[in-house]
Amino acid sequence: MLDINSIRKQFPILHQEVNGKPLINAATSQKPIHVIDALTNYYQGYNSNVHRGVHHLAEKATHAFEESREAARRFINASSLEEVIITKGTTEGINLVANSYGRTFIKEGDEIIITTMEHHSNIVPWQMLCEEKGAKLRVIPINEAGELDMEAYEKMLNERTKIVAVVYISNALGTINPVKEITHLAHQVGAVVLIDGAQASPHLNVNVQDINADFFVFSAHKVYGPTGIGILYGKKAILEKMPPYLGGGEMIKEVTFEKTTYNDLPYKFEAGTPNIGDTIALKYALEFVEQLGKENIAAYESELLSYATNQMEDIPSLKIIGTAKEKAGVISFIADGIHHFDLGMMLDANGIAVRTGNHCTMPLMNRFGISGTARASFAIYNTKDEIDSFIKELTKAIGLMSKN
Repeated sequence: MLDINSIRKQFPILHQEVNGKPLINAATSQKPIHVIDALTNYYQGYNSNVHRGVHHLAEKATHAFEESREAARRFINASSLEEVIITKGTTEGINLVANSYGRTFIKEGDEIIITTMEHHSNIVPWQMLCEEKGAKLRVIPINEAGELDMEAYEKMLNERTKIVAVVYISNALGTINPVKEITHLAHQVGAVVLIDGAQASPHLNVNVQDINADFFVFSAHKVYGPTGIGILYGKKAILEKMPPYLGGGEMIKEVTFEKTTYNDLPYKFEAGTPNIGDTIALKYALEFVEQLGKENIAAYESELLSYATNQMEDIPSLKIIGTAKEKAGVISFIADGIHHFDLGMMLDANGIAVRTGNHCTMPLMNRFGISGTARASFAIYNTKDEIDSFIKELTKAIGLMSKN
């Protein structure tokens, strides 16, 4: 049984008022004190570059940096450290694959499959690659509930399909996609699969070996860690065939003006001085999740999702966008005749933080014929009392704005 009050005490940012009201955060995931302390301790105690010095501080920093790589390997159950590439985030991980693997192996007439619910970061890199190579981008449709049309997907797959890139959990809808089945079907036609796990990483027990994905990407800031850090997992055999994405220090073994020999995995893809402090802090974020238990977190967040959904369905003129059977702790919603931005402002006036807009999923919004939504995202530190306050203020806001 999780002690939510004890968990909340670990998040300093939650204990403040906004506009004279206690903060209710249903937007960006916040950071526990151990993550914040890890950053402070690094800069105060052993700030140094990694992998390049033999002095005490450099060795301490390198050890802490590589401990985070091991924590990430364990977190997603990768088979080796060589398969764990440290990036700036999900976006860079996808771009790395598109530019390195894609430019090497995609040819004119090849096809890349994505879904209607993709984040822009899992659309634009593939569009750019297709434009450059003369390849075709194909999109799996969704139904009104926000679920993938798996029959349509199976029909799309053919010998020209080379890459399938899909989101594990939609950041805008909360839909949990059947990524293991998607991967299995793609492999039958010889395609490689990239899973965008940004939204899944804090909510599900991710196992890349069980999914059998060729690539998996996620961002630290989604899983209670710092911004500007992420992980790209890739199968070793595939990573070894890929050329470097960036050139510079760290990714080399030997450099002459005639030729450069590249470093071994994973460093071949980690050019330049990395974001050391935030990488070190990532370990503490992942350990925070592991100590609570991924299954415990998923169960609690599912309880919050059901509790909020049941109440929101009773609010007149409110519509939930995304009602998939398999869903994580995200609720996107609109209200008749009220702009989602206005809803967000009214909630903020009462100390409630939700995100508004298209959530970097403009094609998905177009699919539903809307410009955007307000979105409440639940985390391990949220409570049913907070949901009650959210429902109360949301109902009041809709009532007030409906009269105008």
